[in-house]
Amino acid sequence: MVVEHEVSTATVPEAATAHDCAPGQIAKTLSLRVGDRVMLFVTRGDARLHNRKAREALGGKPRMLGVDEVAQLTGHPVGGVSPFGLAAPLPVYCDVSLKDFDVVIPAAGSPRSSVRVSPHRMAELVGAEWIDVCDIPG
Repeated sequence: MVVEHEVSTATVPEAATAHDCAPGQIAKTLSLRVGDRVMLFVTRGDARLHNRKAREALGGKPRMLGVDEVAQLTGHPVGGVSPFGLAAPLPVYCDVSLKDFDVVIPAAGSPRSSVRVSPHRMAELVGAEWIDVCDIPG
């Protein structure tokens, strides 16, 4: 079920506050390009891409898409990008660090909406591939 918020959930800190949860439980969706391939990458909110692991797993150096390109390719504005309800099919990758939580909270297509879902169910619904390309703080 999609949850609409009165406040912005566009950033990890905003979403964690709105949901009263740890930042890591927020599932942030990154829109990336590797060479001529566009993809989405979902990771926990407190994780950072590890450059070497990402290059090896994705076959090249990932680059973030521009704001206009994100909206055009995903159908979602930056701050609301979700692996669900895409404008066109895109490959989706999920970092294994999401499995640290029973429930994760990705955006649901707008900077004020989100959904609660198990990471396994999210990956199943969007046909995601699990990869290990992030560093977790601590």
